[in-house]
Amino acid sequence: SEAKKPAIPTVQLENDRVIFTEWRFAPGAETTGIDTDVYVVVPQTTGKLFIETEIEEFVAELVSGVSYTRTKGVKHNVVNQNDHEFVFVEIELKLISHK
Repeated sequence: SEAKKPAIPTVQLENDRVIFTEWRFAPGAETTGIDTDVYVVVPQTTGKLFIETEIEEFVAELVSGVSYTRTKGVKHNVVNQNDHEFVFVEIELKLISHK
């Protein structure tokens, strides 16, 4: 079977509240089981990404500059099925416990 190409994450900023990560996907590249809490994705490219979770599979149509969010952290895999590089910035909100 063909080896899977990994997407390339670059952390741009991290502090005690958020992590900003740029994700670059060559055609066919994918993440491997990311598990995040609450996050916002800001696409830098327009295209379709195939999303696999433990409970569903779907195609997300993303438009450059149009943000989207998922509020429930679920283990997921993202695959670039476009014939061009796909780039987005993920802003992960760290859950802060109030003790």
